[in-house]
Amino acid sequence: MLTATSKDGTKIAYDKAGRGPSLILVAGAFSYRKFPGQVQLAKLLSEQFTVYNYDRRGRGDSGDSSSYDIAREIEDLQAMIDEAGGSAYVWGLSSGAVLALQAAASGAKITKLALHEPPFVVDAAGHKPPSDFAKHVTELIAANRRADAIKYFMTQGMGAPSFVVGMMRLMPGVWSKLMDVAPTLPYDAALLNGYMDGKPLPDDLWTAAAMPTVILEGTESPIQLRHGAQALAGVLPNAQLRSKKGLGHTKKLNAPMIASELTAFF
Repeated sequence: MLTATSKDGTKIAYDKAGRGPSLILVAGAFSYRKFPGQVQLAKLLSEQFTVYNYDRRGRGDSGDSSSYDIAREIEDLQAMIDEAGGSAYVWGLSSGAVLALQAAASGAKITKLALHEPPFVVDAAGHKPPSDFAKHVTELIAANRRADAIKYFMTQGMGAPSFVVGMMRLMPGVWSKLMDVAPTLPYDAALLNGYMDGKPLPDDLWTAAAMPTVILEGTESPIQLRHGAQALAGVLPNAQLRSKKGLGHTKKLNAPMIASELTAFF
């Protein structure tokens, strides 16, 4: 394990492996650098790239601050880019894709960008979270109701059936990891706040993210994820959409397929 220091002094833990161009992996909600799918993906990509697989703040071995601000997470990613030599390729998954996009639009030295199913809800098709989703997630964590926050985030935020959460509770190894990262769910909700309301994406919000970009979506994914990915491809200045069965992220990550797509793009 290695560490980088973010602008506010927070220590960000990461693993580094491989040789070649620098590639940083940005996990989504419930994920961290030791998540099995993330580990497998990093290992596969390390055959072609120098892979930086890090824990977002508040997760795994990374530190945290007393209050959350999206700007701090962007600074964390910038600290990783600095560790990688000042510029890097970046892959972001789900809310991690939103974080990577925000960083790219703010001027981070990202040479190529892969955005994997950012959970934007841009129309009335499929599931849409409640209007007070971010507020309620934050309230549940503030009350130390981690299990309730996990269930609420999965069912009301992601649209997962309640029985899925029940099944996870019967798997102690899985459930304990979810409980560990649950305090960071308000961070993911904050990143998504305003982009899950069923409204079209703004045309000019991310124009500064002009680097070559690929947006990945699974043809088996829920319709709201597919529409969000397609809409984002339409507003970014230099983006291509890659749709393929097996690229969905709501179940187990297909690391070999993802690695193949990323290697071809980067």
